[in-house]
Amino acid sequence: MNFKSFPFTLIIFLFFIQQSVICQEQLTGLEIIQKADEKVRGKTNVSVMEMEIIRPTWKRNISMKGWTNGLDYSMTYITGPARDKGQVFMKRETEMWNWMPTIGRMIKIPTSMMSQGWMGSDYTNDDILKESSIVKDYEHTISLEEKLQGFDCYKIQMLPKEEAPVIWSKVYKWITKDEFIQIKSEYYDEDDDLVKSDFGYDFKKMDGRLIPSRIEIVPADDEGKKTVLYIKEIEFDIELKASFFSQQNMKRIR
Repeated sequence: MNFKSFPFTLIIFLFFIQQSVICQEQLTGLEIIQKADEKVRGKTNVSVMEMEIIRPTWKRNISMKGWTNGLDYSMTYITGPARDKGQVFMKRETEMWNWMPTIGRMIKIPTSMMSQGWMGSDYTNDDILKESSIVKDYEHTISLEEKLQGFDCYKIQMLPKEEAPVIWSKVYKWITKDEFIQIKSEYYDEDDDLVKSDFGYDFKKMDGRLIPSRIEIVPADDEGKKTVLYIKEIEFDIELKASFFSQQNMKRIR
């Protein structure tokens, strides 16, 4: 080693470390939300998941396969239990559709059903349809920085834009500084009462990305009630065109 060049090399190294920290500190609330959203979604993805719906006196498990293209297109094929197998749900921009093969019917989910739980879970039809709204319909501010579950996090406050078609008066999201992993969210109604929270656990590297493999949705006022989503497999940034998300494909997807 050339010891004469060592101090200069060290200075260069420290300079780049400092610039990296400065760039991170200059991130806006919106940029942090976008990074966290892209982390778990990618440009496209295909996933295998299981949902456990937990109630005080019973539990129910649903297995599924999902396809997603950006914020506006998604399709979910139910693989179990047997009584639900074959059902398909599709989100295409501002519409939601449900194919029910047992009765041979294609149903457009009406506005009146948006607040209902998807497949009886704590994840509503409106949550699915408005997934893109967390980026588009809110103003994002870094509220504070704090440690949560042992991670250094940004706490992002999200307030709806004027005339935005959303049901939440405000949303808080905790996102890790190092990997931009969303590990907690809180949703408040128009009276500023907490309605529900979601939490990310069991972080695993899947297709090269560190993401929570278990997500729990917990209603604020319903003790013993929650929905747990397990991500079993996921592949990101595959070839998946918007034309894949059609009513014709809903009937033949497997």
